[in-house]
Amino acid sequence: MTLPTATYRIQFRNGMTFDRACALIPYLKTLGISHLYASPIFTAVSGSTHGYDVTDANDIDPALGGRAGFDRLTEHLASAGMGLILDIVPNHMAASPENGWWRDVLTFGRQSAYAGHFDIDWSEPLTLPQLGQNFEEALAAGELRLVLDETHGNFGLAYFQTLLPLNPSSYGALANRLDDPVAMRMAEAAVTGADFARALRDILFEGGDRAILRQKLEDVSSDHDFLRSLHEEQHWRLTHWKEAARHLSYRRFFEVTGLVGTRVEDPPVFDDLHRLVLELVRQGKVQGLRIDHVDGLAEPKAYLDRLRAAVGADIYIVVEKILGASEVLPESWPVAGTTGYEFIAALSELFIDAGGLRILDDAYRRLAGETADHEEGRRLARRQMVERNFAGETGRLTTIAAGIFPELDRAEIASAISALLIAFPVYRTYGDGGPLSWQDSAVLAATASQVMGEQFDDRRALDHVLKLLEGRIDGDAAHEFRIRFQQLSGPVMAKATEDTLFYRYNRLLAANEVGSEPGKPPEGLDGFHRRMAERARLQPHGLSATATHDTKRGEDARARLYALSEGADVFAQAVARWREMNRAWLKDLPDGAAPEPNTEWMLYQALAGVWPEDFDRGQMEELRARFTDYAVKAVREAKLRTAWTEQDDAYEEAVTNYAAALVSPDNDAFLEDFERVLQPFIAAGYVNSLSQTLLKLMAPGIPDIYQGAEGFDFSLVDPDNRRPVDHEQLAAWLAEAGPIAKLQAAALKQRIVSIGLQLRRRHPALFLKGDYLPLKATGSRRDHLLAFARVHKGDFAIVAVPRMMFGWLDPGVLFAGPEFWEDTAIAAPSPLHGSKADLLTGKPIEPGGSISVAALLGSQPLGLIGPT
Repeated sequence: MTLPTATYRIQFRNGMTFDRACALIPYLKTLGISHLYASPIFTAVSGSTHGYDVTDANDIDPALGGRAGFDRLTEHLASAGMGLILDIVPNHMAASPENGWWRDVLTFGRQSAYAGHFDIDWSEPLTLPQLGQNFEEALAAGELRLVLDETHGNFGLAYFQTLLPLNPSSYGALANRLDDPVAMRMAEAAVTGADFARALRDILFEGGDRAILRQKLEDVSSDHDFLRSLHEEQHWRLTHWKEAARHLSYRRFFEVTGLVGTRVEDPPVFDDLHRLVLELVRQGKVQGLRIDHVDGLAEPKAYLDRLRAAVGADIYIVVEKILGASEVLPESWPVAGTTGYEFIAALSELFIDAGGLRILDDAYRRLAGETADHEEGRRLARRQMVERNFAGETGRLTTIAAGIFPELDRAEIASAISALLIAFPVYRTYGDGGPLSWQDSAVLAATASQVMGEQFDDRRALDHVLKLLEGRIDGDAAHEFRIRFQQLSGPVMAKATEDTLFYRYNRLLAANEVGSEPGKPPEGLDGFHRRMAERARLQPHGLSATATHDTKRGEDARARLYALSEGADVFAQAVARWREMNRAWLKDLPDGAAPEPNTEWMLYQALAGVWPEDFDRGQMEELRARFTDYAVKAVREAKLRTAWTEQDDAYEEAVTNYAAALVSPDNDAFLEDFERVLQPFIAAGYVNSLSQTLLKLMAPGIPDIYQGAEGFDFSLVDPDNRRPVDHEQLAAWLAEAGPIAKLQAAALKQRIVSIGLQLRRRHPALFLKGDYLPLKATGSRRDHLLAFARVHKGDFAIVAVPRMMFGWLDPGVLFAGPEFWEDTAIAAPSPLHGSKADLLTGKPIEPGGSISVAALLGSQPLGLIGPT
């Protein structure tokens, strides 16, 4: 397998096309990137901003440049000696009439050639939760009308801009009602069924006055009794969008009803979904694949085995998989590793100060009350997901189990299933047709023990459900239950944690990151070394990320917020002062003041994370728009006083006004104090940013650079992190010569990235095969330093990065000086004793078994040492 030495993630769409990506290749090659890592490129719904709502997995999106543009991109990459990694989406497609397969299912129902491609319960008509009110109310409001879909040559029912194709067997009744010759001929063609779509288009365009037909359809649309009866003849039923949580006849992606689950576990469906991907691989245009949401698949291992067999041993494959605490990637999966969320979690061990976190915890508990209880908050968020947001999916599991165990009360079964989902400690287990792995068995045992420890009353129902999950009961229904439980536990965990708890529990936002455990005390240097040793052993070729399109904030915003744990007293006292300064912006509402203290605490942190060091008051409007958009999203995700499904306009307006006031040019007293307090956090944050960057480049794993994050990225959560990147400025910085001491901070970060990546390209074996060797620091400042070496067959690289630098830096200086480090030294074992030099500056390092940190870091922010 040809492994990447470094990847660069590009988010296509939003102005990024294949031709624009072609223009970036010289810059990326100079930076040191080996593989372009592309977001989904296949045809998606019109106006898609991310590409995960695929409508045609076998067509490259014309909006990006189509197949011709893609071929130009791969030719440019090949000429530069670079590869391409594609992000593919096997778990779901867009539930949109733009999706030809889905459209066929809407038209022909269970008789569609694609009915088995989607995970649909055909015991009832296909539910379409698209209405803003119930069907009768939408009908009475005139929101539904009959149309002639001239693009596809068929009759349809329109709901605003959505055109749903009618069942051909209902054409007869419609034609009789219209009394139109074209409609009659279309109805006759529908009865014959031969090449239906083509026949309809031929009839439609052969002649006849289509304007008259359209008018007749408009007239008939006012006959609500007829529309109601016609609706009943379809293979689908329109419902209120709020009904999806309680009742939906197809598996969706998380809570997104616009994304329907696919049955990629069936070989014919796998073949249909991967036809173009496999063609591109065989043509040598694609060298790697990223598998989106692997936990959503019915049988991940079987899928990955099939994919590996299809693409061969040389293709690099990583999976989007969030590993829980102490969880490891299944050894039997034929992949190189994950997309790297666990690396972000490891960084929090290093940069969050445990003592300061306790100070923050005390202040936060006094302010936020019951919201500050992490474990209780997690339990409540999971319960909400199980009992409300995923009530329909939980109910379906209950129905399956009740059919298997008729002797049990349905309510008891439902209670056991809910209790297990709420207590589940990881995203899912992976049992399919055989016994569970030791890891999955341990997960189920621990989950059952926790449920019983909470004095769960019905042990009998729990034991029966556990038998299903353990695979101790045979039969199709038992297998379906097992698979569907596993496909549901992941969405419950993700939505409860990442998209609910992380917006409720705001003690330290830097810890609220995908794959992280914000309630867990950091283990410091030892914890980071332990995690990296495990990484070197278990997935040395997985991606190491510090930001992705799904992370909660830009990597440099997170690095700055880590420093709040170092200056915890300063920050807590400042928040108390700022709340008093801005008290006039609070709004008294019937359910309490808005925003409440917990949200105020969150807003001050979020603003601190993105505040520009050289803030220009003329930039206020842009910052206000970004910040208020974030504030609304944050409180909706928290689901406490407003939510995406139940929006409280008065509360959201109060939060928006408060957030806007924080960045108002009229709020001078607050802004001056905020900027003053923030300066040491900004300085410490810069050092954290540079340190985490070098760690990603040198630690076990393959470094992944999110677009633009080779410079500083102070983004908020998506869509803020998909803003256009100024690659022209980045290229100009990269072209600058001269010592690192003369570079501004963002250009310095980019220079470190380039030096590190070029080192990886020159010495690939050192980083792809080399050992991870923790190095011991001695002296008075040893706790402020992390050092390790990568070693392979006489080759080595030594990394030394500072940490916990809050309050030790002069304004505008990114190093503390030799007097700070005093007698601190790095003990280097004998393989590292030879002649050495710092690769960032070129200065020689004294040979021997001790490296003076004052000499190394006294006039520079980081150390990267190699043999000379």
